[in-house]
Amino acid sequence: MKVILLKDVKGSGKKGEIINVSDGYARNFLIARGIALEATPKNLNDLQGQKDAKQYKLDTEKAKNEEIAKNLNGKTIEIKSKAGQGGKLFGSVTTTVVAEKIKAQYGENIDKKKISLSGDIKAFGDFSADIKMTHGVSCSIKISVTEE
Repeated sequence: MKVILLKDVKGSGKKGEIINVSDGYARNFLIARGIALEATPKNLNDLQGQKDAKQYKLDTEKAKNEEIAKNLNGKTIEIKSKAGQGGKLFGSVTTTVVAEKIKAQYGENIDKKKISLSGDIKAFGDFSADIKMTHGVSCSIKISVTEE
């Protein structure tokens, strides 16, 4: 009997796979416990619809990320910060500050966890950062820290 797995089954297959198992195993174990559905034409069509919807969502998310990367790649983010004694920064410039400035200057919402700095910026000058988004999309930006 062919069944569609709804959950991962050790030794049989992963979620969403169509497998061929014995009738008793399918009826008494897999279907009875809600782990699988019988592979009827309706269920196969529903599974294909779910796969298509998931792929569409991934494609649109990747396209959105590529557009954001294209808009931000090579841009300079200007951050003005207060200076302490000796011309050093008060505190440091973190990924949170960089994400806020990207939103303010370019209108793009970037999660602070996706921005990678070589470390917290604790001095004035020019620095670079990478933004690593999902699906292998990334871009580089420049950060210019000046005195307020």
